[in-house]
Amino acid sequence: MSVRRTRNQPEPIVTSDILVDRQAAPTGEYPAESSRDRRPNPFNLENPRLLDIAPPEPKSLEDTGLKIGLLSDIALRFLYYQGTVTGAEVAEELKLPWTGVVEHVIDFLAQEKLVDLRGGKGFGRVSVDFLLTEKGREYARDALERTTYIGPAPVPIEQYNAIIQQQTRELPIVTRKQLELALAHLVVPAGIVDKLGPAVNSGRSLFLYGPPGNGKTSLAEAVSAMFGGEAFIPSALEIDGQIVKVFDRLVHHPVALELGRDKDGRRQTFEMDHRWQVCRRPSVIVGGELTLETLDLIYSETARFYEAPFQVKANGGMLLIDDFGRQKVHPTDLLNRWIVPLEKRVDFLTLHTGKKFEIPFDQLVVFSTNLDPKELVDEAFLRRIKYKIEVGNPDEAQYRAIFRRVCEASGVPFVEQAVTYLFEHVYKPRSLELRSCHPRDLVQLVRDAARYRGVAPSLSRELLDQAVQVFLVDV
Repeated sequence: MSVRRTRNQPEPIVTSDILVDRQAAPTGEYPAESSRDRRPNPFNLENPRLLDIAPPEPKSLEDTGLKIGLLSDIALRFLYYQGTVTGAEVAEELKLPWTGVVEHVIDFLAQEKLVDLRGGKGFGRVSVDFLLTEKGREYARDALERTTYIGPAPVPIEQYNAIIQQQTRELPIVTRKQLELALAHLVVPAGIVDKLGPAVNSGRSLFLYGPPGNGKTSLAEAVSAMFGGEAFIPSALEIDGQIVKVFDRLVHHPVALELGRDKDGRRQTFEMDHRWQVCRRPSVIVGGELTLETLDLIYSETARFYEAPFQVKANGGMLLIDDFGRQKVHPTDLLNRWIVPLEKRVDFLTLHTGKKFEIPFDQLVVFSTNLDPKELVDEAFLRRIKYKIEVGNPDEAQYRAIFRRVCEASGVPFVEQAVTYLFEHVYKPRSLELRSCHPRDLVQLVRDAARYRGVAPSLSRELLDQAVQVFLVDV
């Protein structure tokens, strides 16, 4: 049975900047007339061509690209905590096939008298129960001193780099129609749509700037939702014997590649290297927590393995630096760190041993800021950010459209004259600038005041005046 990601369908909501109606929001699907691929698609993938470059299932230890000592250490740690396990369970934990790979790991451990056999319930050694000997438990404790990592076997960095470069060539092109559908739930000027399209297809870098409250974050999130497609994500990487965890459940959302079950009830899955997972293209959003340290490998002294930085987790997708310029570290320092990756599309990371290695920098990087880009960075860096799009204040027609949508989403009757009243008696006399977030905030305050008074929410002058007094203060 094929499995597909679904989205909840709650009532329309308003995001931090601009109204978003999730019932009208894009689902990642494409209309039949603009379908990207006509081939059979049993897994309901948005980009089924990706499976053409799926990493093949290893047939031997050599195919894994790993040394038997590293695989043995993971197996020892797994056995140490699990006690008695079958060969099939070890293979499932390492995400490697029993035949030709895990069986040789178990043979090695048996020859070294680190594991013992305790019979089994089925036929063949794959169903035999294994447990550690006393010598094996001693070796397992030594392995835990080196690292506590237990889980899928890592992918060598060389294999990772090759797959990331291949899948970049398989990324689908976003058309104007698809972008319009993705942004249909937002009030966006047509000019911005035509600027966003080439930026998204470039897969490089984008600067969204302009006054606060006009939907830069919502725009970037809509682009991320529209991005579509899938990407290969490894559970972990191996570099010079060190393990770097990449898969993050908060960022990566796997797609099940199941073909149903055989006559014996066993799951049948797409044949590939299961150290990798096919996930929806990742979208990583970071804000004030971004520092120079979080852009490098994060080593845990307790666990003794690494966590991949934001930009590695975002490979194949989008990395949004929200509220850029408000981080604890100076923006120039952050941008200098990325001058080479943005231009060369490769990054260089360093292990605590001092070894430096190259890794793809393959994502659309979006900087969103309320500040003037020229005040944040110099001309040399702005040149490396190819697309710079200003998200300005709405005009009166756009403001009315947003206000109408907010009212419809909030269950408050929309009154055209109420918006005219705001223009004539609030914004113009006080020389206040229109903001895309104002309708949402004002309607929410109207609802709060109506609830307090025990009356039905409406755009009455009394309720609007109260909302204006507490919200649109002169700064």
